[in-house]
Amino acid sequence: MEAPKTLQEAVLYFADFENCKAFMISLRWPDGVVKCPRCQSEKNFWIERERVWKCYGKHDHAKFSLKTGTLMEDSPIGLDKWLVALWLIVNCKNGVSSCEIARDLGITQKSAWFLDHRIRFALHSGSIEKFSGHVEVDETFIGGKARNMHAAKRAERNPVKGSRRSSGKTIVMGILQRGGKVRTAVVPTVRRKPLHAEIKKHVEAGSAIYSDALKSYNTLDGDYQHQVIDHAVAYVDGNVHTNGLENFWSLVKRQLHGTYISVEPFHLFRYLDEQTYRYNNRKMSELARFKIAALQLVGKRLTWDRLTGNLADEETWFN
Repeated sequence: MEAPKTLQEAVLYFADFENCKAFMISLRWPDGVVKCPRCQSEKNFWIERERVWKCYGKHDHAKFSLKTGTLMEDSPIGLDKWLVALWLIVNCKNGVSSCEIARDLGITQKSAWFLDHRIRFALHSGSIEKFSGHVEVDETFIGGKARNMHAAKRAERNPVKGSRRSSGKTIVMGILQRGGKVRTAVVPTVRRKPLHAEIKKHVEAGSAIYSDALKSYNTLDGDYQHQVIDHAVAYVDGNVHTNGLENFWSLVKRQLHGTYISVEPFHLFRYLDEQTYRYNNRKMSELARFKIAALQLVGKRLTWDRLTGNLADEETWFN
């Protein structure tokens, strides 16, 4: 059977374990399974009945499977469900809720939520390469609207009327290279220091930067060719605009408001990684987008304790 190109074909294709096996081997071991992923020993063989390899290297775990060394390791959920869930998440424009994944795959909502977050963890891809050329920067506020809150909750958060800086909302900064990719980061405030730090981290000096009239961007002129569009006057002035990022924000908020509904602030960066991955690979076919994501499952691990914040090391959240 040929590689799937649609969701229907993917469901049928990965229902056969031999297809799952062939697909995972082609991604992880293009030259065949010749080395144990734990000890790199070449003394191993396939046990058909158990669907694992037996390794004769000197380590505690004598057997390894297609999931070993990936985000799927130790998961009781089969590859047929993992790969279909991955296909859905990377190809559904507005995301897929854990409740829907649970219904479609026949697993519990808690398992689906954990599975979804492990896939989002895999979709994150850091890069030391900086943007150049024409770059848009903008920020947005993620959170519920004050008018939709209970009176007690509204009084507790005390949003400032007529201000974009409503308390209780999470601030997200976006940086977009025109014609290229976008990167996002959750920032503590919209003051100059955190915004400039993100720009210097991701954009080469001398690049053309376009922003709105937020005063925090005013001192960018020394390092960049900075131009401002005041949205109180116009949204486009020739080449000066932030419409690319405005489009991305609309996708993010459609996903959060329409599919995921309620997202805790400390999980928000994972949902941003999901939408960023789809946006950055938007010109690919569904199969190509899926293959890249499947390859990113390898060499990563996300435990339940780490996901739910039971570990003290905050740095692990972003690794």
